[in-house]
Amino acid sequence: MQNLFSTRIKELRESEGISQIALSKILNNSRQTISAWEKGLQETDFDTLISIAKHFCVTTDYLLGLED
Repeated sequence: MQNLFSTRIKELRESEGISQIALSKILNNSRQTISAWEKGLQETDFDTLISIAKHFCVTTDYLLGLED
């Protein structure tokens, strides 16, 4: 089941033009983990959430759907 986090991380990744494999290397996770996030099947931990926000220059609130 997709949620706002899954939608936003996929949109951010695609807008940067990088693959799930490339993002997995940047975040030190597996491609399967990135895929699970994008499908809403798995959530991330706080440290990784912060890394994602820093990489894409967005806030954690944005990633979690608390702000636009």
